[in-house]
Amino acid sequence: MRLLSAFALVLAFATVALAEEEVKSEDGVLVLTKDNFDSVIANNEFVLVEFYAPWCGHCKALAPEYAKAAKVLADKESSIKLAKVDATVEPELAEKYGIRGYPTLKFFRSGSHVDYTGGREQDTIVSWLEKKTGPAAKELETVEAAEEFLKENNVAVVGFFKDRDSKEAKAFMSTAVAVDDYPFGVTSSEEVYAKYEAKCGSVVLFKHFDEGNAVFEGEATEEALKKFVTAQALPLIVDFSHETAQKIFGGEIKSHLLFFISKEAGHLKEFVEPAKEVAKKFREQILFVTIDADQEDHTRILEFFGMKKDEVPSLRIIRLEEDMAKYKPPTNDLSADKILEFVQSFLDGKVKQHLLSQDVPEDWDKEPVKVLVATKFDEVAFDKTKDVLVEFYAPWCGHCKQLVPIYDKLGEKYKDSDSVVIAKIDATANELEHTKISSFPTIYLYRKGDNEKVEFKGERTLEGFVKFLEGGKDEQPEEEEKEDTPTKDEL
Repeated sequence: MRLLSAFALVLAFATVALAEEEVKSEDGVLVLTKDNFDSVIANNEFVLVEFYAPWCGHCKALAPEYAKAAKVLADKESSIKLAKVDATVEPELAEKYGIRGYPTLKFFRSGSHVDYTGGREQDTIVSWLEKKTGPAAKELETVEAAEEFLKENNVAVVGFFKDRDSKEAKAFMSTAVAVDDYPFGVTSSEEVYAKYEAKCGSVVLFKHFDEGNAVFEGEATEEALKKFVTAQALPLIVDFSHETAQKIFGGEIKSHLLFFISKEAGHLKEFVEPAKEVAKKFREQILFVTIDADQEDHTRILEFFGMKKDEVPSLRIIRLEEDMAKYKPPTNDLSADKILEFVQSFLDGKVKQHLLSQDVPEDWDKEPVKVLVATKFDEVAFDKTKDVLVEFYAPWCGHCKQLVPIYDKLGEKYKDSDSVVIAKIDATANELEHTKISSFPTIYLYRKGDNEKVEFKGERTLEGFVKFLEGGKDEQPEEEEKEDTPTKDEL
C-alpha cells in the first residue's frame, strides 16, 4: 500500500512537471492556450496576459517592449510572469475574458484579474506590475499612520477588520486587489476605530470633497464593494477630462448622464449645480458627467452623439454595455425636475434608444456605389431580390480611405446588375438597431432571398470581392486589419 501511495505521488509530480514543460515560451513570454491557461494562472501568483491578434499593428509595436519587460523581471528573479494569448486561435479564452479589441492586457493576481491600465513601454510595464504586486491594503496600525494615509490620498478606502478570515474581510481584500485606481488600508486598532468613529467590520471611503466620507451599507461582496467605491470615489457630478476619463468609463456604473455645457456661458451654475440633488438620488445607478463644449478636444464627442455646438446646453444618456447606446430626452428643458423625470424614465425602460441618421442625399443612387443613411438602409439592404454589399466606414479611417478606389471599381463592375447592389454608409453618422459596428471598415452582404447578413472577411481586392459575391461566401481567408471605433477612453 505504501509502495502504491509513493508511486501515485511520483506520478502526480511527473504530471505537474510535464504540464509545466508543455508551456512554451517566446522571448521570455509564456504562450498560453485553452489547455494550459488555467494551470499557469493557478500555479503563479502574478501573471500579466496580453490578448493579441497577429495582424494587429498595435500588438506588433508592443511585442518588443513586452519581451524586454519579461527579461527585466526575469533578471530580477521576480515572481511576476508575462504571458500572451493569440485571441484569433483561442476564441474561447477571448470570449471568456470579454476581449473586444487588441491588444488587451489583463493582470491576474492569485486568480483574480483586473485590466492593465499602464503604458506600453518596457519600464512602464515593469513599474506598474511592481506597484500592483505589493500589499493589496496598507496596514494602519496607529492613528498617526491612518492620518498620514488619508492626508496623502484624495480618495482612500479603509476596512475596519479584526478577523481577517471573515467573509467580509476577504471580500474587502479581493476588492482592494481588483480596484487599481484608489489606495486601500486596513486596521484592527481600537484607537483608529475610535478616531474615526467606525464599527468593527465596516468599510469607509474617505475623500477630500463632497461629504468627506461614505460608509458602505449592505452585504459586503466584492461586486457590491467595487460598485460602492467607484460610485463614491467620484464627485456627484464629474467633469470630463483626460485625467478623469478612465475612472468614468472604467467604473462599475455603465449608464452615464452627460451634460453638454459651455462653462464660458455660465451653464455650470445655471443647470449643473441645481442637478446635484438628482445626481445624489441616482448615485449608484447612473453617473452624472459634464462635458465642456468650449474645449476643442471635445469636438469629437459632440460628433459621436451627432450634435452641433449650437445645440449646447443639452443632455444625453449613454449605456456602455449596450454598444454605447444613446438616449435623448423628449425636450431640452434642463430644469432639475425634468432631468429627474428623464433619468427615472430611462431606468424604468421607457425611453427609446436614439439612433443617428443623416438626411438622404438627393443623388444617393446616382453613382455606382450607392450612398445609404440609416433611414434609407432597410429599404435598400433588405430588398429580397438583390444581394446588397454594404461597406460601413468612418471618414477618418485610413483603411477605409485605401479601399475607396477598389470599392469604386467594384461598383463600376456591378453598376448594370439587376441582382447586385454595391453600397456604403458612414457608420459614425448613421446607426442601425439591428447592426452594430465596432471596427472599420466592416463589410456585410445582405443576401437576396432570406436577407441573411454575411460578413466579408477576405482580401480587400477587386478579385477578393468578386469571388465573395459570386459564390465564395463560405470559404473566406483570414480577416484583414481594421481600425477600431473610438473607444470610451478615446472619446
